[in-house]
Amino acid sequence: MPLGLGAMPGLDVLCTAGELPREALQREDGGMAETTEPVAYLAAEECWERLRSQELGRLVTRVGDVLDIFPVNYVVDGEGVLFRTAQGSKLFELTVNDDVLFEVDEYTDENAWSVVVRGHARVLDTSEEVERADGMGLTPWIPTLKYTYVHVDAASVTGRAFARGPEPDRYGVQQY
Repeated sequence: MPLGLGAMPGLDVLCTAGELPREALQREDGGMAETTEPVAYLAAEECWERLRSQELGRLVTRVGDVLDIFPVNYVVDGEGVLFRTAQGSKLFELTVNDDVLFEVDEYTDENAWSVVVRGHARVLDTSEEVERADGMGLTPWIPTLKYTYVHVDAASVTGRAFARGPEPDRYGVQQY
């Protein structure tokens, strides 16, 4: 049986072969050390900075064994993400299971990065919350009316940065 998103509190990073633990790359000022490794972990502050630099992300929902992914435009709100939606499958799924993932990425010819927010989605329902959200400048990208604000309260945020380049020679490397 799959574990829920909150089933392992405190587990923010899963490492695969060849990746360095975050602590190995952390500088005293909170930034990341220069490395020749192809993958570097981002400090939480760097993750939030990168989230603030973008407008489009992907919301992952789960109902039972069914996963869905939705592109949404958003703004960062404190240590969370705010987006607007209308009645439909996305809003329905959030009411069934509020555990969500929210992912944003960017790439160039030289570099790429990805940030994942794990958290709980909640519909803003008080007049104070909605009025505050109205002032954040979040407008739909498509010409539809979206009356519902959803806030993803972050339980954790993780990110990785990648140096892009050609694949190393597969056949010149000894396999074990």
